[in-house]
Amino acid sequence: MKTTFNTVDEYISRQSAEVQILLEQIRQTIKQAAPEAEEVISYQMPAYKFHGILVYFAAFKNHIGFYATPNGHAEFKEALSAYKQGKGSVQFPIDKPIPLDLITEIVKFRASENRLKAK
Repeated sequence: MKTTFNTVDEYISRQSAEVQILLEQIRQTIKQAAPEAEEVISYQMPAYKFHGILVYFAAFKNHIGFYATPNGHAEFKEALSAYKQGKGSVQFPIDKPIPLDLITEIVKFRASENRLKAK
């Protein structure tokens, strides 16, 4: 049976205690970087909207997936090169520090990009 989530609180609460801490750090980092963003569930992942989607994140067995498409990954290609990547995603290992400063930069970039697009 597939699990569905209605809120970010619900999503985070269903993860292990260790992962909950990491997800909450990411969540707070995003909210501080883009306080005007709306917190939603999209594709069954936490997502943040401001004139469109800014970023998503999701918990997996060994990593936190972070999605800043379409341009967030390209803009920060060099900084993200230290992490395993997939199409439109980057994987932050659960057993390593999460790059919260980098997430802040990416979120601010995406918010600025979306703000310009909305004008």
